[in-house]
Amino acid sequence: MFRPSILICKALQKIARLHGGGSALPGLAAQKLDPRLLRDVLSGLPLGVAVISGTNGKTTTTRIVSELLESRGLKVFTNKTGSNFVRGILSSLLSEISWDGRFDFDIAVLELDEAHAVRFLEEAPVDYCLILNVCRDQLDRFCEIDHTAALLAKTAAAASKALVLNREDPLAASLSGKNKVFYGLEEDLKPLFPSDEDLLSREEDREQAGKEMDWDVVLGSLSGRDALYQMDGEAYPCTLRLEGAYNAFNGAGALSLCRQILGREASGDLVRALSGVKEAFGRGEVLQKDGEKVRLILVKNPAAFRQSLLSFPDRGGSVMIAINDREADGRDVSWLWNVDFSSLSHVHTVSGTRAAEMALRLKYDLVPVSFAEPDLYPALEGFMKAPGPRQIFATYTAMLEIRKILTGRSLL
Repeated sequence: MFRPSILICKALQKIARLHGGGSALPGLAAQKLDPRLLRDVLSGLPLGVAVISGTNGKTTTTRIVSELLESRGLKVFTNKTGSNFVRGILSSLLSEISWDGRFDFDIAVLELDEAHAVRFLEEAPVDYCLILNVCRDQLDRFCEIDHTAALLAKTAAAASKALVLNREDPLAASLSGKNKVFYGLEEDLKPLFPSDEDLLSREEDREQAGKEMDWDVVLGSLSGRDALYQMDGEAYPCTLRLEGAYNAFNGAGALSLCRQILGREASGDLVRALSGVKEAFGRGEVLQKDGEKVRLILVKNPAAFRQSLLSFPDRGGSVMIAINDREADGRDVSWLWNVDFSSLSHVHTVSGTRAAEMALRLKYDLVPVSFAEPDLYPALEGFMKAPGPRQIFATYTAMLEIRKILTGRSLL
């Protein structure tokens, strides 16, 4: 399918890369030059389009779903860098489509930002949808949690074949759509996954969570990296490479979505494939510089930070917390006061544009801080000399900058 717009935008992408950036620019150009490009290309996929949205866990879950489907021999198009706006998806598409318009994939699995998912619906079809959770996040952008839920409701309703929902999250579980199925937790695992504080304050929602809801996949038990998934009356053990309890739960959502796409008979093979999936960038991955290792963990709202502290506890090594307040992080960092940091015995370094605020917040939880340095470069240089094991909890733009310093590569 030859289109002049593809030639123009791919040439623009090549020029941008030669100059070391501009990943969103080709997508923006495509939106202007050829508004139907995304719809026309994705509509031709044999198995359609699956979207993954929610507040926390989108990038890792998208990676899990993509790798599970690939393990079954499918060619999967996805936005690998986590650029989850429409322009980012278009830029990813331009990287994969040929100059003459050939797009050789079976299915698209796309991570979508809660707000930009609504814009995506205007430009492309959705066959399957997975909603992970609804939490407070970037209040300066999304306002109240009910507004986030309303945005996700539109995405959920757009799925034409199946809608997969987290039954443990009252706002997610209440969404409407075609062919709803749920994934969830056994009762004794629920304390490992603290809900957003706003949800916990809704007594009537808490009482209804998980009631009268059949389930497709349940995370039945979890000990370290050993998980047990329950499906169709069968128990499937799985030793995960992914670290963090929340990634085991994300795995349940991913399994459920893949079962809707491939059928229930694929369950055993999917669990075996899940055991080989690694963390997505910045989501608990271990990086190395000059022989020294550090684990990098993204945090961006109260629920995500609390779950990260549970999944990656203070192990007697060194901890760094880097908090930025740029547009992609959210300007309002008052959410830090809704996180309990008392599990940390000591923080070696705080950094980022809000280093002073982070140091103050830790003081109120009686957590001593050795160094406060807003500039990430000298802060990271000093931290890498601290005793291991080393862990860095960082907001989105701080995570990207730290990763670039450690690896010498930008993700954008």
